[in-house]
Amino acid sequence: MNQLVDLFFTFARIGGLTFGGGYAMLPMLQKEVVEKRGWATENELMDYYAIGQCTPGIIAVNTATFVGQRTAGIAGGIVATLGVVFPSLIIISIIAAFIQNFADLAIVQNAFAGIRICVCVLIFNAVIKLWKKAVIDMPTLVLFILVLIGSTVTDLSPVVFVLIAGAIGILLKNKEVQKS
Repeated sequence: MNQLVDLFFTFARIGGLTFGGGYAMLPMLQKEVVEKRGWATENELMDYYAIGQCTPGIIAVNTATFVGQRTAGIAGGIVATLGVVFPSLIIISIIAAFIQNFADLAIVQNAFAGIRICVCVLIFNAVIKLWKKAVIDMPTLVLFILVLIGSTVTDLSPVVFVLIAGAIGILLKNKEVQKS
């Protein structure tokens, strides 16, 4: 029971203190889930994030569900999901009630402009951390560049890139094993 309460409040804190969506949550997820609590490894969190990217729903919610399920089974998945969603429901409800009254104020527009910049920096930091763990040799660098270019110049779904990259990863690792 204590673990379920811990899951709920950890993910509620992540959901309530992180602005900018799933990508902006990655640094806080890394700190809370990997470093502080050890509920997942860095690689597992990256895998959950990748799977969350290509499954229906919000990345952060999917990731919370995966971590919760791994930590405390089905009940953990449900509790972690509720935890990450709960603060957003409360905050969005409050904002929705008052946004029309304040959206045109310069101070509100300027605050949102500053928040967007901060979110970009948080996402950039998450990318750098992921880069260090994922791009480990020349083949993964080439794969990174190809996916970056492909996702920039086409409108293909991220699912396509994840599936192709996964297949290439399997081929590369099988090739490495055969050489050994």
